[in-house]
Amino acid sequence: MVESAGALAGRHAIVTGASRGIGAAIAAAMAAEGARVSLLGRDAARLQAVSEAAGGPDRATPIRADVAVSESVREAFAAARRTFGPVHFLINNAGLAPAARFTDTDEALWHRVLGVNLTGTFLCTREAVADMLRDGFGRIVNIASTAGLRGAAYIAAYTASKHAVIGLTRALALEYATRNITVNAVCPGYTDTDIVKQAVGNISAKTGRSEQEALDALLATNPQRRLIEPGEVAHAVLWLCRPGTESVTGQSIVIAGGEVT
Repeated sequence: MVESAGALAGRHAIVTGASRGIGAAIAAAMAAEGARVSLLGRDAARLQAVSEAAGGPDRATPIRADVAVSESVREAFAAARRTFGPVHFLINNAGLAPAARFTDTDEALWHRVLGVNLTGTFLCTREAVADMLRDGFGRIVNIASTAGLRGAAYIAAYTASKHAVIGLTRALALEYATRNITVNAVCPGYTDTDIVKQAVGNISAKTGRSEQEALDALLATNPQRRLIEPGEVAHAVLWLCRPGTESVTGQSIVIAGGEVT
């Protein structure tokens, strides 16, 4: 996955939702490329494991944080700066994707999903941009979803949040276009993560279908008929952070086997 060593050397990256799945893959890829990585998440044990796999605390440091809470975000970024200095890369990956009929989506569920997926992206970006403006360099990558481009049934809150993340991406890309700060979204389809495993289990439990049948139903949306690997998403993120992509901004890059064209 890593094509050239050290392209991000000397830079500080913050990855949210870094304890597993896509976030862990992104953190490992950026550390391997030379970046110092602050791992934000709520599961301390998993964050520690990701840190060790990425080369230990000198390369990747775990920081507990709830991205939906402004004070938690401020404290986490302060801790990250104390360890690795100003923020150069921000990967907003933390997210929730609970399924529910729209009529079963109460205000608590709605606010919980938008709090993490959208408000968390806003809070973390607001913290990072100050460093990027001072240094005259920044790369922000928001992990959105194909659901943010075309919608999906039974995940209204998630779909709304990811549409909003893409809108925020486009707005900030224009606002910072002359400041050497790029802002892009990466939009995976169904990816081999815990979230998808939970979705398969929920479909199986509610419909009586086997887990393989439930998985096949999800795979039907991907013309390649397979789950995306977290490393594929990480590779796209890495490309957006490397030199040579200075003119790529405001984009929604789809990683979904041709699902959205």
